[in-house]
Amino acid sequence: MERRKALGLIAATGAATAASFTALPSFGAETGRAAGATGQGKATAKGGYTFALDKNVKRTSVRFKNRYGIEVAADLYVPKNARGKLPALAVSGPFGAVKEQSSGLYANEFARRGYVALAFDPSFTGESGGTVRDVGSPEIYTEDYSAAVDFLGLQKIVDRERIGAQAICGLSGMALTAAAADSRIKAVATASMYDMARSMSRGHEDYYTPEQRQKVVDHLSRQRWIDAENGTYARLSHEVPFDENGNVAPSNRVLPKTLPADADPITAIFFDYYRTERGYHPRSINSTTAWTATTPMSFFAFQLMTNIDMLAPRKALLVAGADAHSRYYSEDVQAKAPDTVDLVIVPGADHVDLYDRKDLIPFDRLDEFFTKNLA
Repeated sequence: MERRKALGLIAATGAATAASFTALPSFGAETGRAAGATGQGKATAKGGYTFALDKNVKRTSVRFKNRYGIEVAADLYVPKNARGKLPALAVSGPFGAVKEQSSGLYANEFARRGYVALAFDPSFTGESGGTVRDVGSPEIYTEDYSAAVDFLGLQKIVDRERIGAQAICGLSGMALTAAAADSRIKAVATASMYDMARSMSRGHEDYYTPEQRQKVVDHLSRQRWIDAENGTYARLSHEVPFDENGNVAPSNRVLPKTLPADADPITAIFFDYYRTERGYHPRSINSTTAWTATTPMSFFAFQLMTNIDMLAPRKALLVAGADAHSRYYSEDVQAKAPDTVDLVIVPGADHVDLYDRKDLIPFDRLDEFFTKNLA
């Protein structure tokens, strides 16, 4: 498969093909997309989480509202030996993941190191509110970060002058955008950054031609009519691929149920996290379904990080794997604001390694960054 098509995360929807490995059947039925819906699976062995809670950390389920009135579901991680007022971090991502996955792992580790950390499900996803499920919104997801800061700043244990943001993958652009517009966020770090507006509107490495971009817009516009006529919201690819004839070829899943034997390496690394015991969660869009088909419309309309210069004099730290297909997103942001943004390249790491590979995620460097910039 052509690499750029792979970045549309094409999923086979026709006849099953031979597989090199498959999702574990014990993960249970992939149904129930209402807010708070649960499912069965190996994650339940860890209390519904894909990682183990550190023995020195307390986790509490919490809720708060953003300025649109949407209830955001989150887990608050606090060190058990906490004394006085602590620095705090709002944590979310990847795009299409839930707080029981990578963001919770990051929050757990930061709490172990002495931070109050809040891992949250973006609006319309996971256990968070929002009437239409699994809608992506650059503005509302950016607002969710500021709403998380509201919540953190109201906690007696938190020093509201020392609040930062940590994002993973596709929530990184929203975290940086939020920080540029919200000076209460004193520092921001990202891991395996994706600029979802750029990805959806221009394709991987900006490969969409002007004609292809127009075809995507026409596809989304037709889908609006279909959804309006049906009174429902279809689910299709949020990063729209093209077939060999140059036509849009969306899928009704982010990832295939079974990995084809000839799967491209990018699909394979995502599958290895979201569709296996390693990272599967029944509420994760990437594990079980697809975004609403018209999700890309708002990402075409609203670009992220256009005011990155407003982040100064505050700082950002972007972490990317040396072997990550997404590395260029971090490099381009760092080049745009070299005095504000620092870049760490992790040798031997691909994009997904920085979701949960604690032997590769540079937590010491992230801790050092936040310690310095949340002083």
